[in-house]
Amino acid sequence: MNPGTYLGTVDLTIVAPAFLAGILVLITHVPLGAQVLKRGIVFIDLAIAQIAALGVIVAGMTNLDPQGWLLQVAAGTAALLGAFLLTWTEKRWPEVQEAQIGVLFILAATGGLLLVAHNPHGGEHLQDLLAGQILWVRYEQLLIPAIGTAAIVAMLLFFKERLRRLGFYLVFALAVTASVQLVGVYLVFASLIVPSLGVRNYGGQKRLPLAYLIGIGGYGAGLLLSTIFDLPSGALIVWCLALLAILVYASGPRKELAPN
Repeated sequence: MNPGTYLGTVDLTIVAPAFLAGILVLITHVPLGAQVLKRGIVFIDLAIAQIAALGVIVAGMTNLDPQGWLLQVAAGTAALLGAFLLTWTEKRWPEVQEAQIGVLFILAATGGLLLVAHNPHGGEHLQDLLAGQILWVRYEQLLIPAIGTAAIVAMLLFFKERLRRLGFYLVFALAVTASVQLVGVYLVFASLIVPSLGVRNYGGQKRLPLAYLIGIGGYGAGLLLSTIFDLPSGALIVWCLALLAILVYASGPRKELAPN
């Protein structure tokens, strides 16, 4: 069948809240991603996101309401504990911090596998946390993330680049907590890192607006294409983000290589 015949079936009542969820994620993740690249701790987002996902799994074992605030508290608590742990390891062994972040990620990931090993729906739940179910987000699910986003934006504007190690990790943990449940671990990582990579050679005033455009374009194109071609939304958004970032990077200024 001609893909064009699907265009009439695109349901904006489904796409619109999913796109809004993506915007909420991008509002905080784009500036935080720039800080992650600047600090050279690229995989912290994967680690914190996976720890937040582990908190969701643990909370889910107690039959909490999947949309309730107690589940958000459980995920946030897990992410904050991870942030405190990473702060401590960076103070104690700063020369191997990236390796420690990787170890923490793999421990959280395998911990989740162990916890759902005897759950008949465990594999499906893990898949949802990793790849996300952004296309099925509803407006009522966005209230708590919207409040959290507003609070994080206020903190980022107030402190700007004065956030020290612990403050940055804590703000980062709070930002990742809600977004993992909205869009999944893969999209959290892509939203943080991909736009910032695409604009890294641009001047300071252009960098942030262009990064946001990459993010907005990637989410919009990915959601529309996923409904037209009936493909997984999260995976397609990641690819759209990457392709747009490559295009923006290729169209931008070249960084001068240092002489030998």
